[in-house]
Amino acid sequence: MRYLILLLCFLGLLGCRSVGPRFDARERGSETATQVTNLTAASPEALPAEWLQPSTNLFTLGPGDRLELELLGEPTTRATSVVGPDGKLYFYLLPGIQVWGLTLAQTKQALEEKLTELIRTEPKVLLSLKSVESKRVWLLGRLNKPGLYPMSSPMTLLEAISLAGGPTTPTTVAALGGGISVSIASGGDEVADLERSFVIRDGKVLPLNFARLLQEGDMSQNIYLQPDDLVYLPSALGREVYVLGAVTAPQSVPYGQGMTLITAIAAAGGTIKDAYLSHVAIVRGSMANPEIAVIDYKDIVRARATDVFLQPHDIVYVPFTPYKVLTRYLDLILNTFGRTMGANAGALAVDPNANPVVPNVSIFGR
Repeated sequence: MRYLILLLCFLGLLGCRSVGPRFDARERGSETATQVTNLTAASPEALPAEWLQPSTNLFTLGPGDRLELELLGEPTTRATSVVGPDGKLYFYLLPGIQVWGLTLAQTKQALEEKLTELIRTEPKVLLSLKSVESKRVWLLGRLNKPGLYPMSSPMTLLEAISLAGGPTTPTTVAALGGGISVSIASGGDEVADLERSFVIRDGKVLPLNFARLLQEGDMSQNIYLQPDDLVYLPSALGREVYVLGAVTAPQSVPYGQGMTLITAIAAAGGTIKDAYLSHVAIVRGSMANPEIAVIDYKDIVRARATDVFLQPHDIVYVPFTPYKVLTRYLDLILNTFGRTMGANAGALAVDPNANPVVPNVSIFGR
């Protein structure tokens, strides 16, 4: 339960990306009759250079970390101690010593300094880290071994995916480099959708391309993860439309042939008071290269404009206020979507009977 609370707390900020040409929401398509075509395509961004470099910070202790301790020359003092929720470590005759945020070397020094007050001879403490609980990454979705994994040293995205057994996809992984071998399952019914996979950091969806990393071996996408990052690989078989924002019941709606914007919003309970209906957005495509169309929904419900057909995986977002910068509007939608998906996946990882998390409605007017 502690990790579920931490997960819900760290999902909270916004980011930015650039955008390109538009698509029109009413172009005729071969399968869905009328499709959105006034889409604006997001231009891929180069990842910040620091994301591709390991952190130079040394590992520091936190609650739950387990240490093996012993006084040199005193084998009877050997003990395993866990850093408590208050950040204190208990060993031998010592009262609780505050070690939260200390490196292993600093912890050893702190213990020895306190022991000099109790022992005449100069004490030497042998200390080793047995397990890590305070720093973890969430590796969830269509992985062979999804779960919450400890992070005691720098870890790349590729190493994390390998640690979780690789994605459940029949796609062959191209030369990955770095001596990393990713195990690939036979796939079956629940294959991973690499185009819609994402990493969330501090509540922000990072603009990563999983397909380029895992299928093409593009190491420019192989970032170093940080503690509490959430990696999520959804199922490729899902055929939902996600309705978020200022609606009565934000949720995923099962896609049906011929589903329109009106029917999707109705399935989410309809719009709520003060929703800004002139700037309803439809986001389509991959998480790395999304497209966005802004629809005047008010004209549709008043029969001044024709309804538009949706496609599986579309994200429909009903805002409270009009957008002023399209790139920021797109970021708002993707981050709201990512936080919701990540929170639900994390909740189910902690408790299979957990209720779905309903996203907060963000107010966007800048």
